[in-house]
This record gives sequence, C-alpha cells and structure tokens, in this order.
Amino acid sequence: MSILKRLRDLTVASVNDVMDSLEDPVVMLNQYMRDMEAEIGRVEVAVARQVAQEKKFRQQYEEAHAMAEKRDRQVMLALQEGEDDLARRALLDKKQYETRAKEYETLYATARDAAQQMREKLAELKDEFYKMRAKKYTLMARAQVARTQKQINTAITGIGCDSAIRGFSRMEEKVTQMEAEAELSGQHRTCGSLSHKLRALEHKDDIERELAELKTKLGTGRTPHSEAVQATSEVSLNK
Repeated sequence: MSILKRLRDLTVASVNDVMDSLEDPVVMLNQYMRDMEAEIGRVEVAVARQVAQEKKFRQQYEEAHAMAEKRDRQVMLALQEGEDDLARRALLDKKQYETRAKEYETLYATARDAAQQMREKLAELKDEFYKMRAKKYTLMARAQVARTQKQINTAITGIGCDSAIRGFSRMEEKVTQMEAEAELSGQHRTCGSLSHKLRALEHKDDIERELAELKTKLGTGRTPHSEAVQATSEVSLNK
C-alpha cells in the first residue's frame, strides 16, 4: 500500500512540475482577469434579478396595502348607508388584502436585504478586480524583467562556460606556444652567430699559421719569391 501511495505522490509531483513549467505568468494573469470579469458579470445579472424581484414584491405590497385601505373606506361607507351585508363583504375582503400585504411586505423585506447584500458583494468584487488589474500590470512587468534577466544570464552562462572560457584558454596556450617558438628561434639565431664566429676564428687561425710559416721561411733566407727566381735561373743555365 505504501508503494502505491509513493507512486501516486510521485505522479502528482510530476504532473505539478509539468503544470508549473507550462504556467506562463502573463497568460495566467490574463486568464484570471477574464475569469473575474465573467464572475462579476454573473453577479451583476443575479443582482439585477434580485432587484427586479425586490421591486415586484414592493409593488405587490403597496397594491395590497392600498386595497386594504380602500376596503376599509368602503366598509365605513356601507355602514353609513345601512348596507350591513355589503359592509360585511368589504370587511372580509379588507382582511384578505391586509394578510396579503403583510406577506408581500415580508417578501419585499427579504428581497431587499438580499439585494443589498448582493450589491455589497458586487462592489467588493469590482474593487478587488480593480486592485488585481493594477497589480496585474506590475506582475507582468516583473515577469518580463525576470524573463529577460533569465535569458541574459543564460546567454552569459552559456558563452562563459561553453565558448569564451575555453576560447581564452586555447588562445592562452597558443600565445604560450608562440612565445616558446620565438624563444627557440632566437636561440637558433644565437647558435648560428656563434658558429659563424667560430668559423671566422678558425679561418683567422689558418691565416696566422700561414703567416708564421712564411715568417719562418724568411728567417732562413728563403722566400717563396727567391725560390721562384732561383728555379728560373737554374732552368736558364741548363739551357
């Protein structure tokens, strides 16, 4: 039994959640206002009927009362004329009108009180309607602001979490990579310059070594030029 109850509660909760999600405040407020307008219309019709009933009972009371007074005058007139039988019949009729007048008076009073209560109810409904109508525009404005704010927050959240943050992280990694590549490029240029300097130094050492050799030859009195001259002379003599 407890499982069935829990299932029922879950079902009711699910239905309520769906209904809550479907309830647009603006749409529902307009519907509530239409419902209240319809209720006010029904009350106005009921009040009009009750007022008509009140007037009817009042008219019947006044007519019965007027007829009772008329019969009273006719009784006195018949007695003055010595018409006892006519006076007796007029008196009976007077009693009936008096009874009827009392009944209509009671009905009239009841209808009058009911109409008054219904008028007060109608006035309360209209007053509440005007208050709700004024509040409706405030609630609709608040709902619109909340909806717009939610859309903005959702857009900002979506951009921040899904796009901008990842984009910035990716660009930060790219900039870091570019800086590393630039640093490596500078190191390559430094290494190239160093190699060039070392090659120049090696070339300089070759020049110095060659000069030293030439100086050594000069010290022994033999130079490349004198050797060439001597070789030319020897060739001439042989001839």
